[in-house]
Amino acid sequence: MLLNRQRLKYLYLSPVQIRGSAFIQKGEWNYIRKMIWIHCSCLCDIASKLHFTMNVPKTGYRVFSANSSSACTELAKKITERLGVELGKSIVYQESNRETRIDVKESVRGQTIFIIQTIPRDVNTAIMELLVMAYALKTSCAKNIIGVIPYFPYSKQCKMRKRGSIVCKLLASMLAKAGLSHIITMDLHQKEIQGFFSFPVDNLRASPFLTQYIQEEVPDYRNAIIVAKSPSAAKRAQSYAERLRLGLAVIHGEAQCAESDMADGRHSPPCVRNTSGHPGLELPLMMAKEKPPITVVGDVGGRIAIIVDDIIDDVEDFVAAAEILKERGAYKIYIMATHGLLSADAPRLIEESAIDEVVVTNTVPHEVQKLQCPKIKTVDVSMILAEAIRRIHNGESMAYLFRNIAVDD
Repeated sequence: MLLNRQRLKYLYLSPVQIRGSAFIQKGEWNYIRKMIWIHCSCLCDIASKLHFTMNVPKTGYRVFSANSSSACTELAKKITERLGVELGKSIVYQESNRETRIDVKESVRGQTIFIIQTIPRDVNTAIMELLVMAYALKTSCAKNIIGVIPYFPYSKQCKMRKRGSIVCKLLASMLAKAGLSHIITMDLHQKEIQGFFSFPVDNLRASPFLTQYIQEEVPDYRNAIIVAKSPSAAKRAQSYAERLRLGLAVIHGEAQCAESDMADGRHSPPCVRNTSGHPGLELPLMMAKEKPPITVVGDVGGRIAIIVDDIIDDVEDFVAAAEILKERGAYKIYIMATHGLLSADAPRLIEESAIDEVVVTNTVPHEVQKLQCPKIKTVDVSMILAEAIRRIHNGESMAYLFRNIAVDD
């Protein structure tokens, strides 16, 4: 019999070479044929396993948070708890020179990634964290990168004002360049912002949660009236009023000073006109806008006034609206808004005002403001965000999340 080392060399010979070999002894041919058969069977088994492994579809998904502040990751934790998944392992931090650095601690190759980014007071830092995180995942060969941005920053700068710029459009381009292919957000300041993006945008609504809060937490809400703090917010207020089957009132006048610059400022005339053209080309001088006295269209006497809006940031307008509503006979005043930015000294102004309660969602972290003002209440919207993530990952329709939502909501 041949030695094992001598036997192995026949595995690398063709059958013709084996038959013609002078070293084959009597009885060795059956053994060699058996070894070749075993060897080929093993190779076929390994090849089939490799083929199966290489053709398994990558169906997994991961959820990451791009916030460096622990206070901003609370919403991401609630969403992952509802989804039954763990938050992706990553480190987001600021270096000593204030540069943003991202370290992703696990493989994302071939997976769908959802980045949850809540926007704190430091808006620009949060935007940079999101951009760097998206680009890091893109270069790590993630299959799809979907941003979950409940409050979309710079959404108020979505129109040309005087000689400014449409910053919201710029941010949309930056997100696409960083690698995002889809965005989930909530209650954009203007629905037309979706047209700024070159990829799909799902603009969810918080109104079902806020209307449910009104029905369950506002005593005698049937005696309430929905109030729009300015004519531009009348459509949103009308949507709430129709859904709750309540009356509608609109505040009109100088209390809406924040809306006075919403006109297209490119048509504003210069301060001094020195023209030397043909007299027939003279344009008439534009008169300054005259602010009408503040009025309330609708009867609020002896009723609960509920002011609805999408964003509550600087609260001076809301405080002024609450005062006029009190003067007109409203005995209780609620503020309902999706995004509670509550900048500057907003908690103090709310606490000292005629406002009885401010209800906002947790799209923006505001735990510090709640400690400063007990009138601020929070409604959790993590459920609809988690359901949106699940439906997008499974390729299901999003229509269920928009049922009973008015067009103007």
